[in-house]
Amino acid sequence: MTEKELEQRQQEFDARIANEERIEPKDWMPDDYRKTVLRQMSQHAHSEVIGMQPEGNWITRAPSLSRKAILLAKVQDEGGHGLYLYSAAETLGTSREDMVKALHQGKAKYASIFNYPALTWADMGAIGWLVDGAAIVNQVSLQRTSYGPYSRAMIRICKEESFHQRQGYQIMLVLAQGSTEQKALAQDALDRWWWPSLMMFGPHDSDSAHTAKSMQWKLKRESNDDLRQKFVDQTVPQAEFLGLKVPDPDLKWNEERDHYDFGKIDWDEFWQVVSGDGPCNRQRLAHHIKAQEDGAWVREAMHAYQEKQRARNVCSAA
Repeated sequence: MTEKELEQRQQEFDARIANEERIEPKDWMPDDYRKTVLRQMSQHAHSEVIGMQPEGNWITRAPSLSRKAILLAKVQDEGGHGLYLYSAAETLGTSREDMVKALHQGKAKYASIFNYPALTWADMGAIGWLVDGAAIVNQVSLQRTSYGPYSRAMIRICKEESFHQRQGYQIMLVLAQGSTEQKALAQDALDRWWWPSLMMFGPHDSDSAHTAKSMQWKLKRESNDDLRQKFVDQTVPQAEFLGLKVPDPDLKWNEERDHYDFGKIDWDEFWQVVSGDGPCNRQRLAHHIKAQEDGAWVREAMHAYQEKQRARNVCSAA
């Protein structure tokens, strides 16, 4: 492609983005756009799959058969979300195997929130309410992201995440209205998950290496700081309804801004977790690697069956 043709393609691409058109897999796109949307989708897919671990660990310990069934269904949903997102990412010419390999080699990231331990049953409530709640705030806008397969995958994911958030909040409501010990469990879970949930939105916009470009290409529709503010504004009244206290002494309503002011995030902790030195980083990755290795025989059997079917079809056609 000549330089003039490349410039024309770029202008057509920019015009489509400006006109709110979706970019589809067979459309021309700049290499940087392709790399950015692939990074964003693969990171999102990894987060869904790694996020199954802290909740999956509580399925057998849930306090009732009903709670076990609900939590099992939720964990299955998360696996499905990972499947949608890996499939959407594959439309850009990469393979799921390559994405998983990049994760295992530390070249790909997942959401920092999943490197914290789930210590009590109340954590299942806090994860659903806060973690899935934060995810929804971010993902609702992603239904309008500029890459078509990603946008369409987010529609179903958002519907299911809404149920997850309600399920978590209902757990917290039952605990908050229960005994003194149960309410203390709910408060403890809120204390431990509040700040990591705020970190989920990523660094301040001024410190983010990707936000500006993603916003320009409309891969992201709202900035990290705007999404974080939206989450705080909607979640604080929910905590008040529960009768729980948000662990932030600087939290207060600002009449002039019509938003909540909140305290400073511990960014040293954030970058420590992102760099691989959080409470559960090594455990989460080791578990995923082991599961991948343990499932190798299943994948090999599937490939062998496919080859057998293909050979049989060739013989039948002959």
